[in-house]
Amino acid sequence: MSENRTTQGRLPASVYRRRRAMVLLGLVAVIIAIVLVIVRPGASQGDEVAQTTPASPEPSAPVATAPPSDDPAATPEPAVEPVDGAPCTDAQITVEAVTDAAVYATGEQPQLSVTITNTGPNVCVMNVGTKAQAFTVQSGDEVYWSSTDCQVEPVDAVVSLEPGTPVSSSTPLVWDRTRSSPDTCDAERAAAPGGGASYHLGVTVDGFASETTKQFLLY
Repeated sequence: MSENRTTQGRLPASVYRRRRAMVLLGLVAVIIAIVLVIVRPGASQGDEVAQTTPASPEPSAPVATAPPSDDPAATPEPAVEPVDGAPCTDAQITVEAVTDAAVYATGEQPQLSVTITNTGPNVCVMNVGTKAQAFTVQSGDEVYWSSTDCQVEPVDAVVSLEPGTPVSSSTPLVWDRTRSSPDTCDAERAAAPGGGASYHLGVTVDGFASETTKQFLLY
């Protein structure tokens, strides 16, 4: 029997080496498979985020709403229909200063009066008494005479004014062509200049003033 023969029951060393190599290759294959599952070749990091993170919905455009206004002028008031017997208003009353002449000769005294017209659609009421009247005569910026300086026993007279019907003074005031002031009612007054001097009459009744003055000349 040859001496090189292997002892019975023991395999050659090359067989064990092949077995170990196969086991090692198997372990390597398992590791590679695990890595491929985790890493997923061909998928980028952005793809992973897109798959794992739900897409956020785009914000909807805000709806513009007007804030409530605290300004009373922003809310239109309902129209008020004119009623007969209501107080007269600026929009419906016209006051006109009136003189009996445009030129007065020496010694002639101007007679002053007023005409009031209701230009509105309804009957209105106002005070047209002497207590509510004020006549003023001035030249330039200087006031020469006022009916309220030495007024005697003024009275109230509330009347109804029909639309389109002018109402005039029943008795004109007479200007004696002198300067007036509250402290000269019982004293002699200085005469207003004549010789063609220009004067203007203005009138106010119950707070309504004449839009224009009436011009006249004194000689």
